[in-house]
Amino acid sequence: MKLKYFFPLFFVAVALMVSCEEEATMTLLDEIQVSSSYVSIPVEGGSTSITVTTNDSWTLENSLQWLTISSTSGSAGESTLTFSASSTLDGRIGEVKILCGGKTQRINVIQGLAVISSATCAEVIAGPDDKTYQVTGVCTAIANTTYGNWYLEDATGSIYIYGTLDAKGATKNFLSLGLEVGDEVTVQGPKTTYNGTVELVNVTVIEINKSLVKVDSVKNATLPMEGGEFIAYLTCKGQGVSVDIPADAESWLSISSIQSAGTSVVVKFNAAENAGGDRGTTLTFHTTDGTKDYSAQTTLTQKGAILNVSVADFIAAAVSTAQQYRLSGVITSISDASTGKLNIRDFSGEVYVYKIVDFATSGLKVGDIITIVGTRAAYNGTPQMSGAVLESFIPVTSATIAEVLTKPDDANTYFMVTGVITSIVNETYGNLYLNDGSEIYVYGCYPGYGATGDFRKYLITTKGLKVGDTLTVIAPKGSYSGSPQLSNSFYFSHVSAK
Repeated sequence: MKLKYFFPLFFVAVALMVSCEEEATMTLLDEIQVSSSYVSIPVEGGSTSITVTTNDSWTLENSLQWLTISSTSGSAGESTLTFSASSTLDGRIGEVKILCGGKTQRINVIQGLAVISSATCAEVIAGPDDKTYQVTGVCTAIANTTYGNWYLEDATGSIYIYGTLDAKGATKNFLSLGLEVGDEVTVQGPKTTYNGTVELVNVTVIEINKSLVKVDSVKNATLPMEGGEFIAYLTCKGQGVSVDIPADAESWLSISSIQSAGTSVVVKFNAAENAGGDRGTTLTFHTTDGTKDYSAQTTLTQKGAILNVSVADFIAAAVSTAQQYRLSGVITSISDASTGKLNIRDFSGEVYVYKIVDFATSGLKVGDIITIVGTRAAYNGTPQMSGAVLESFIPVTSATIAEVLTKPDDANTYFMVTGVITSIVNETYGNLYLNDGSEIYVYGCYPGYGATGDFRKYLITTKGLKVGDTLTVIAPKGSYSGSPQLSNSFYFSHVSAK
């Protein structure tokens, strides 16, 4: 079955939309008012200006490499923003954001008429950002089922789809499309590159060609530590079924049988006993119609002898010398460097660690991020980890903002930075500016190491942080639209302004 969704007016309509967060139009925003919520620039190049009036300081986010804007920040009052672009052979569209007082005003930018080009994944990867492409490929993995973030692959490569519109052109309704791993999909949307990843953003689905193989159900999707049998029940309308077991699972997972009756296929697997931590894998089933390959996927997990837990879950566990736990967090204090007596903290809490094997030779210090394995113990009723072994660590370097600004972007290199909060842009996720004589934007300040989802929110409120406070964060250095920032930082400490 094929589903078709056509939007011939999408690229014209997007330039005329007025959009603000929290479903507010520009006339309803007291914080930000603009003379126009869209900007049109001639295809031969040129400049266009709009007027922005705010009741507080503001910043502007621009990820469009082809667009130059006269200013990216300003103070309360009236400002003039000039948008400039050089000539282009193909039309292009995009969006910039003005942030003020916790509100966002979106400005749609259009230059000429966007030309949709049919392309392979390789051609998209090699092509310019902000150009609109139409691509056909197979959905190989789905990362987010609300916004529709997934991977599309053809014979030439793979690209990330960041956001998928539904049949009416709306966001946050991906499941209504019925798209599954293994389906062949044709989409169109503008290209962008984020931290080196090539993406098509908010794509429109043109056609879905459903896969000829589908996983109907599974039995024992989560196996015990002792191992056992996992069963996948399939419907296959193609010419036979083959199974891919990833290389990292071949040592503990094997196929015991494949049985078929008509279009019904039953595949049985055996998993060995697990002496390590929790593990899992993604199994891929293939079939063909003689010309095309179709696939479907399912996941399998197995409990391990070592449980990966947060500090809060570790504290809540019962005292036991049999069960092993794995904790990751930042060292907040060291009471005995010779034996490794210290405190470790993540986003959920803090706990005392009574000795880490060979800690004295590790060179670790306060602020470093460690992963340790040990048992749940207690001393006079106070929870602690005992018999800990250091599995891995991430060194954290104390640095001034000026020093950080000289460093290359690297998501795996962490810095501890202290500065005065000069502006809070987003209280929910902790977007703010720090200044120690130099200034840097902090994109996200989370309650602690390892925070994901809703656990990343509300640090500003919880800690009572405000402009003028001195804040210490740990984060890698990144950038956005060429502007340096601390990306996805987490809280270490703060001193309130008097």
